[in-house]
Amino acid sequence: MKPGYIWAAALAILTIAIGFFTINSMYGLTSNVYLPLTASIETTPLYQEIKERSAEFEIAPQDAYIDQVWKKTPGLNGQKVNLKKSFDNMKKEGGFNEKKLVYDPVRPKTSLEDLPPSPIYRGHPDKKMVTFLINVSWGAEHVPSMLKTLKDNKVKANFFIDGKFAENNPDLVKMIKEEGHIIGNHAYNHPDMSRMNSGEIQEQIERTNQILASLTDETPKWFAPPSGSYNDAVIETAAALEMETVLWTVDTIDWKKPTKQVMVQRVISKIHPGAMVLMHPTAVTAQSLGEMIEQISEKGLKINDIESLMSESR
Repeated sequence: MKPGYIWAAALAILTIAIGFFTINSMYGLTSNVYLPLTASIETTPLYQEIKERSAEFEIAPQDAYIDQVWKKTPGLNGQKVNLKKSFDNMKKEGGFNEKKLVYDPVRPKTSLEDLPPSPIYRGHPDKKMVTFLINVSWGAEHVPSMLKTLKDNKVKANFFIDGKFAENNPDLVKMIKEEGHIIGNHAYNHPDMSRMNSGEIQEQIERTNQILASLTDETPKWFAPPSGSYNDAVIETAAALEMETVLWTVDTIDWKKPTKQVMVQRVISKIHPGAMVLMHPTAVTAQSLGEMIEQISEKGLKINDIESLMSESR
């Protein structure tokens, strides 16, 4: 073979080799996952393994539903493996790694908003999150201390405030809003709403909404009937005002002035995924809040506001 042909052949081989390694370098592939020039990532053994095993890690979404006991219950997203992003996460190692899988959410077909009017007692029972419902008709002196504890522990909660309290304590309402907590409606003057007609119910809710909106520039979306007293008219009136009626699954019973130890134990013994914990601004609640947060967190449960608990995200 003539020297010129030899050099030409060598140059061609070198060009192919450079292209081969350049493409594999582009995809971050290691020596055992080389990508041929004419192939795409979909043909690599790693990508194929991710694709074949993806079904093991997929979770079906769960629709929102009305439970016979716990009533309106939010749905929960499912998940499916994002093949391309998972491949990108694993390509440098060149092998399958479950911890580096990337997921896309799969939304349920039925959401909370699709359900007919019904009270809400809890979040989804598979969601490792709980929320605090702080009903405020009195106890103004304890609110700043509770806000500080929540802030120190990076916890967002929900304050259901009655209209009369808001009128008398506008600065506290604004402080709660500035701290990033959800502000809900707790009627105007703590009536037994189950004994009211639809017109009276509407007046209680709307009057309080107007007061709270004037202080926060936001109309409440959540309504907590005083003492948990309600009937169908309460639920339907709130729904007509585009509000959800909220109750609870765990009660501190703090208004009976238990000791700190008794109250914390009462909550921790009953806490569960999706729990909504009722409390008030009392001295014992203010003293116990930090310990309650710590012990709930130790159980692997996040504490967030009601909008996060009701969301379909995992």
